[in-house]
Amino acid sequence: MALRKSTKAGLAGIAVAAMAATAFVTPARAASDTPPSGGGHPATQRAMDEAVKAGIPGVTAQARDTGGVWKSASGVGDLTSGAPRGENDKFRVGSITKTFVATVLLQMEAEGRLSLDDTVERRLPGLVRGNGNDGCGITVRQLLNHTSGLFDYLADEEYAKTYMQGDGYLEHRYDTLPPEKHVKVALSHKPLFEPGAKFSYSNTNYILAGLIIEKAGGRSYEDEVRDRIIRPLGLKNTSNPGNGIHLPRPSSRGYSKLFRSAPDRIDDITEMNGSQGWADGDIISTAGDLNRFYGALLRGELLKPKQLKAMKTIAAPGSSSKSYGLGLQRFQTSCGTTLWGHGGGMVGWLSMAVTTADGRHQLAYNYNGDWDATSMIKIIEAEYCSTSR
Repeated sequence: MALRKSTKAGLAGIAVAAMAATAFVTPARAASDTPPSGGGHPATQRAMDEAVKAGIPGVTAQARDTGGVWKSASGVGDLTSGAPRGENDKFRVGSITKTFVATVLLQMEAEGRLSLDDTVERRLPGLVRGNGNDGCGITVRQLLNHTSGLFDYLADEEYAKTYMQGDGYLEHRYDTLPPEKHVKVALSHKPLFEPGAKFSYSNTNYILAGLIIEKAGGRSYEDEVRDRIIRPLGLKNTSNPGNGIHLPRPSSRGYSKLFRSAPDRIDDITEMNGSQGWADGDIISTAGDLNRFYGALLRGELLKPKQLKAMKTIAAPGSSSKSYGLGLQRFQTSCGTTLWGHGGGMVGWLSMAVTTADGRHQLAYNYNGDWDATSMIKIIEAEYCSTSR
């Protein structure tokens, strides 16, 4: 999930994490898909430690490259007990879920179950109508690359006040929210622009994508993700929570600054109903499983060449964002390394998962606090651009 910048909340970091590709564009030297060589990951560890010193409770991370697997943690996983952050922690990945959803839809396209050029109206008859919104003019492709023009339900002020901020979040975090509620909130607003005209990140797009998966497959979105991605890749620590409220162990506590009027207040928000994220951001995973997923994806193990090419095709007309494909973001480091992956944010959690284009060098990490997304970029830079790594 990601919050639009217009949302009046103390959770701007969530938007930065989920849309980091738009911000993570630095002056590049020679373009390359291969990072500088080095021994170990001391620079990455230092960047993690610095994030903790700056106020994030804890960080957990894993990197995989030709030298093997490196995993580490910094800071605490429980502010009350002082227990350290775990190297194998499970956490809510937020908008990283979108890559899983897009992968399933692209697999379905390869099987002939649907086309990216199908309209939303064809796949979900009568659902996207009213207030200027019309599913007849929006394609599946436009949902996946955020050019549909549909309003982001998380940017609705009443929704954010009720489910994302302050006392509203604390009171309603156990509520079960069906995906149709999210769609209804979005459709109470006029579209932002004509479909295909511009780019605007909207979680509503992936709620609809999840519903299309269910229509095309005849079963739940969760079943499709499990049988098409989680089981084949052996992602034993990855799951969809459904209506569950707890994180499976091992895990740390998640923390948020929910109250704009009290910026120093930190609340434990670990428990929440998973349905409040759904196909736009509900998955629970680990850094290790995310690395396995993105590595396999970029190596062509999950999609046929045609579909992987489509996923990596950037289409952002009329926008300064030139980094979003179909549920996949392109990142450019200061040293010229091109990375693919996705950022993610939930209340209390910020995550990032990236890989080189050849799928040989992955990095995934998570903060158990949601208020310092800008420092996440420094960890990527440390991993891929430091000669001492």
